This record gives sequence, C-alpha cells and structure tokens, in this order.
Amino acid sequence: MNTYMLRRMAYATFAVALGAAMLSHPASADTALTVGKASNDSDSIIPVDVGDKLGNFKKRGLDLKIVDFSGGGKLIQAMTADAIDIGIGAGIQMSFITKGVPMLAVCESTKTLPYFSFGVPWDSPIKTKAELKGKKVGVSTAGSLNDWLAYEFERSQGWEKGATQHVAIGSTFAASSAALREHLIDAYIGGTTTFLGMEEKQVGRLLFPVSDYEGNAASGTIFASNKLIKSNPDAIRAFLAGWLETTDFIRANKAEAVKLLSSVTGFSESVTSRDYDIVKDMYSKDCKFDPESLATLKRSLIDLQLVDAMPDMATLYTEAFVPK
Repeated sequence: MNTYMLRRMAYATFAVALGAAMLSHPASADTALTVGKASNDSDSIIPVDVGDKLGNFKKRGLDLKIVDFSGGGKLIQAMTADAIDIGIGAGIQMSFITKGVPMLAVCESTKTLPYFSFGVPWDSPIKTKAELKGKKVGVSTAGSLNDWLAYEFERSQGWEKGATQHVAIGSTFAASSAALREHLIDAYIGGTTTFLGMEEKQVGRLLFPVSDYEGNAASGTIFASNKLIKSNPDAIRAFLAGWLETTDFIRANKAEAVKLLSSVTGFSESVTSRDYDIVKDMYSKDCKFDPESLATLKRSLIDLQLVDAMPDMATLYTEAFVPK
C-alpha cells in the first residue's frame, strides 16, 4: 500500500478515534508529546506507562499523551498521518520506513523476545519442543510476526520448513483461548502473560518463551516522527532518557515494578510477578542497535516479504538521540 493510501486511511481512522484533544497539544510550560503504543499490555511497550506514573518524563519537561492503538498497523497509520510524535512498537515496523512512512527508529528498546511464548492447552500431553513436530501451531495471520517465529522455531530445531502446521486463528485472547480449550490447535504463539493468565483459569499453560530459541531481534523499537526529529530533537533525547531510567527502575525494583505493571495491564500481581522473572532482562540498557538484532531483523523483513528489495538497515534507524 502506498503512502498516499496510508494517509487517507489514517485520517479516516483517527478523526473519530483520537479526537481533537489528541491532535492538539495543550498549552503548557512542558513539551507536549503524543506517544502511540502498538499494544496496551505488551511487556516491551508498557514501560512508557510506568515511567509516566513515576514522573520520569515529567521531570524532563515532557507532558505525555499516551494512546493505545491495539495493533502495529494502526500505529503506522498514525505515524503516517503525523498524528503522533513517538511510536512504540516492534522492529519489523521499520519496514514501513522503506515505503515512505515519515519516521525513523531511534531506540532498540528490547532485544530478545521472552514476552512471546509457545503455549498449549491446559491438559495437553506436550511437554517438550520436540513433541511439537507435525502439530498444529496457531498464529494470528499468515505472514505475521508469530507466523515467522513459528518458521524460526522449525529452523532452530533443524526441521524442514512446514514441519509444523500453521493455523491462522486471529490475535484476540478470546480466539486463542477458544482454540486451545476446544483443541482446534496443539499450540499457540502469543503473549507470555496471556498463557500465565490462562494457567490461573486452567485453559492453557506456558510451554517455553520464544527467547529459548530466538536470539537478539530488535523485538522492541521506539520510533520518532520526521517532524519531531526536525523540530525538537532534544525532546527525543529527553524521552529516551526517561525510558531508560524507567527500565532501569523495573529491573532493580521487582516489588514496586510488579504493582505498577499490573495496574497497567490488568493482569493479577501473581501473573505479573511470574512474567517479570521471565522478561526483566530483555530491556536494552542503552537503546543502541546491535549487529545481531539488525541481521535477524533484516532476515525477517525478507522472509515475511515486508520489503520489495534488500534494505540498507542504516537508513532505517539512528542513534543520534541516544543519551550519552
């Protein structure tokens, strides 16, 4: 889809959803930034909510308006329409920069993918990775990130492509829960907290996190609009400094972090506590993009056919705003 069509879709989508309040910055001594989230409860994204609650952005002169978009596609539409200043999503969304979306990746916020996991029905006999060969693995849609992760799993096990049968069932909690409960699939690739929550209801259980087989992949990425890059680069530096202070806090203060994270996601503190132990070390300490992440990301963009030609990764990101 070309940039013109993306812009048309974006304006139609956000005129009602965001409203005039979001699209205009309130009068304030602070710098107002509209921050878009690709997910309302992803571990790689919610530090922005925690940092806002802690005042880590406010004390740097930033007044954040945080908007949940419930999907990377809607986040990209908002970036296309210049409706948001900062977007927090995943590395694969860097592919849209090659299609003309006016943004640049400014931080590799998480490197690995422990917040994605394989889960199975509560009463499934499957206990190991090897037992997944030949089984039905649920994914959101064909060509999605978790579809690619399923192929990466096959590769990591030394199996031929297609050694598991991928079944597209959508990405909602209701869809995945129903598919697991009715045994329409043998496993599903979804949020780690989702499976931990399912365990409390004895619907599904976590088998293993994706980070068990997948290395660094620029899993979490922060984007800045070209407009903000040109008009207020210091605001980007301040935002990233606030982000890094927040992830440092999360790593060092489990009890307080679990309470704050639970208040954002709505998952119980017991689920959040278990999830914390799995994901806490994934956060980057400096926002820099490492070579392994970029190489894996590049392969994923090609495998998923998200780009028309081999991209020059150096044109998709910058470390100019990373705090010293």
